[in-house]
Amino acid sequence: MYIKSVDLTNFRNHTEYHLDCNPDTTLILGANGCGKTSVLEAIYILTRGKSFRATDKDILKRGTEFYRVSLEFNTGEQFSATYNQSTKTFLTHDKKSSRLPKKDKYPIVLFLPSDLNLISGSPSRHRDYFDRIFSELSDTYATNLHKYEKALRQRNELLKSDYCKESDLFPWNLLLAKYGSSITNQRRNIINTINNELTSTYYSIAENSDQISLNYITELSDITESHYLKLLEQNFTKDKYIGHTSFGIHRDDFKFIFNNSEADGSASRGETRSIILALKFIEANLLQSETGKKPIILLDDVFSELDNTRRKYLVNNFKNHQVIITSVEDVNY
Repeated sequence: MYIKSVDLTNFRNHTEYHLDCNPDTTLILGANGCGKTSVLEAIYILTRGKSFRATDKDILKRGTEFYRVSLEFNTGEQFSATYNQSTKTFLTHDKKSSRLPKKDKYPIVLFLPSDLNLISGSPSRHRDYFDRIFSELSDTYATNLHKYEKALRQRNELLKSDYCKESDLFPWNLLLAKYGSSITNQRRNIINTINNELTSTYYSIAENSDQISLNYITELSDITESHYLKLLEQNFTKDKYIGHTSFGIHRDDFKFIFNNSEADGSASRGETRSIILALKFIEANLLQSETGKKPIILLDDVFSELDNTRRKYLVNNFKNHQVIITSVEDVNY
């Protein structure tokens, strides 16, 4: 299955926009600021259920009352999402719902220019990046992460209260321990799977003997719920003083290791780009293995950041997928 066409109404700076897509590669060409990325964002909303960069209020074109985006697949199926300043409604298979149904989600590999600077990014940026990938790979992971973040917000609000007692936090501690320990276990398992392929995939791009791995850094040495709960309770005095939760998987980090040293500082610009390409290729393979579907590849203006050799590797690796590319200049693919 592939996307046949995309339509946008009152979506960011687009009043009306229509795109016909090819089954293999589609190039969206235009100057910076003309709304190319918005087309990829609309596709992402209709295949994953939410934007990869903003809230619906931010997406709505200024001065309008609603936005609508729709996709038609080569099978004739049509999906749409409409937001009217208060609610968002998905229409799939002639049925309306407030969220994109799980059965209608389609795997996506999203490649943004900022991804190429991932290695030098902050811990929060690392978490955001891998949480998005892991959520694509596992609905359970996405659900657990959502519930963890909701419980974390509630606990932090209580910690800011002048009248917060340790017993008030117990229900939220239980939830953080339950979902936090599960997320830790899931992260470790997925990282191990990635590491089994990372060096060999990198070699297919760089053709050298460099060794690449991804380290998962967490304060949780024991992934049991009871251990997690104990650490939360031990930190009550500190957390009450600073007004937020100082321990948990929301403080985890992911670091790339290049030939036994941190890649940030030891890998060259070209080597870091090869590492990210390798990661994207593995992501696509894992998604296809997990879902049984070939993911659609969305490439947002990344060709300007890659040399000709890496462009060729990128295109060749995804030649059997539907690829939608944005670019400020014509590219050879």
